Amino acid sequence: MATPAHPQPESSGPSSASTLALYVHWPFCRSKCPYCDFNSFASPKVDQRRWRDALLTELRFFAEQTAERVMTSVFFGGGTPSLMAPDTVAAILEAARTHWRWAEEVEVTLEANPNSAEAGRFHAYREAGINRISLGVQSFDDEALRFLGRSHDAAQARRAIEAARDAVPHLSFDLIYALPGQTMAAWSAQLEEAIAFAPDHLSAYQLTVEPGTPFHEQGVVPAEEDIAASQYELAGDMLSRAGLPPYEISNHARPGQECRHNLGYWRGDDYLGLGPGAHGRLTMAGGTEALAQIADPNAWLQAVERSGHTTGERILLSPLERREELIMMGLRTTEGVDRARFRRQTGLDIEDALDRDGLARLLESGLIALDERGLRAPRHAWLRLDAILGGLLA
Repeated sequence: MATPAHPQPESSGPSSASTLALYVHWPFCRSKCPYCDFNSFASPKVDQRRWRDALLTELRFFAEQTAERVMTSVFFGGGTPSLMAPDTVAAILEAARTHWRWAEEVEVTLEANPNSAEAGRFHAYREAGINRISLGVQSFDDEALRFLGRSHDAAQARRAIEAARDAVPHLSFDLIYALPGQTMAAWSAQLEEAIAFAPDHLSAYQLTVEPGTPFHEQGVVPAEEDIAASQYELAGDMLSRAGLPPYEISNHARPGQECRHNLGYWRGDDYLGLGPGAHGRLTMAGGTEALAQIADPNAWLQAVERSGHTTGERILLSPLERREELIMMGLRTTEGVDRARFRRQTGLDIEDALDRDGLARLLESGLIALDERGLRAPRHAWLRLDAILGGLLA
């Protein structure tokens, strides 16, 4: 299996309209974390063969519509995809190689939990075709892990990092900050330990309490906004000094180790979503379509066995919706909205898609930069991105 490389400029390879990424959603977990609002479900037992066959069926359905595309990345997310049998992963990757041409170097990521039972299968996932593992560490503090409802402890997290590094060529892991009562010193200690593991990639996510989650029902209140902002800035500073600069609001990587799959999302490239609740974007003859699969796992399984796919929504984005989506996603990254790419995707120059008065005010304030390369929000403005977008897209 080839290993990922630094993403190349689009001019050096196929256009984004001829490439494709694949996202596979495994909705099952051992238990549901109290902060999680993803489409995931605690399930003690899963019929692996039935689910593998259903995912392969849905894959074939979309392959018939996109047969000439070039596959650039595959991402197994969830839920907890490290609960998938390795032969299920292998079967999906084999089918993807059969139905699409693959780029010379394809990034293949599996999200995993640090539980010892799952970590013990990392080598099997490597043999199945995984070359990048993204670990849900979340914290190196046992008390914080208990609060977050995680089923592993800090010692298991450390062992899982070493096991993943031994099994695959590329490693990423996640941390969560802005926990109630978390001090700057405590967060700094978390970052120091993370840096000591010398990961290729690290994601730092602010704790948010979403409606419908147990944390919301319990009235959990995250850290105050100013503390969360200070912790965000501390992560950016410490990780940058350690050689892991931010390339997106929540993501840091060594140069060349950025997550290629997620970069495709932020750049507006096409991708397929398989599995319950998965989303996709496909550029077809009439424009870009937004797809969403049926979210309920049982309904999804029955529908795909009955009809060959489970697309609950397939909507043609209006030119305005497409432009705004590209700007909102692109400004999350350090590279911003690339001028040439935006013109190819929309037929417009960036300036023609923005509110002129709002753009002028933001340029004058230094919250936006615009030049021959494109439109960017400097790092110091990322915490104000919602307000920036409101001004640009008024």
